[in-house]
Amino acid sequence: MQPMINPKYPGLSVRVADEGFAAYVWGSDFSFEVSAYAQAQSEQAVAKWPLHHITPYRKCYGIDPEEFSSYRDAADSAVFMAYLDDEPVGHVVVSTNWNGYAHIDELAVHAPARRHGVAKALLDVAQFWSRKKKLPGIMLETQNNNLGACRLYERCGYVVGGIDHLRYRGIDPTTAEVAIFWYRLFNDELAREAGV
Repeated sequence: MQPMINPKYPGLSVRVADEGFAAYVWGSDFSFEVSAYAQAQSEQAVAKWPLHHITPYRKCYGIDPEEFSSYRDAADSAVFMAYLDDEPVGHVVVSTNWNGYAHIDELAVHAPARRHGVAKALLDVAQFWSRKKKLPGIMLETQNNNLGACRLYERCGYVVGGIDHLRYRGIDPTTAEVAIFWYRLFNDELAREAGV
């Protein structure tokens, strides 16, 4: 796959992950600030979700580059890396889920590179990959305390398909963290393109 260039950010490109993936992951800061927990609503815009504000803290998911080593060069999965001026700054891991949708297993952007279109460019590549495989859409999961991600998915045409209040209770029975499942469906878009 040829690198995809973003015209809004000419120094931004996305290409298939290479042997530098592990070093990039270990050297990146994927943390983000949590300042509120949202009460997710499937039929409401993220901006209208009620918020429970908390004392801010930093959250970081433990990303292990070996977890997705088998996804590279596989027929039903791929790992793509984003580069800003030839420096690796983000990645997306996408696979074919059991239900036929593409599944974004992981999307992460190095903290200093945020607000440069990196996550959107990675989502665009995942969408291109999914359409090329003729999948009906893409699904992914985030949490109600990652409001930046929720706003991004909404802007990119994803809709809330499910909310799971119990998913993280096995880790912490008192958590306020809720799983939100987002979907980007292609069927309507394909019908419009075909003139149906």
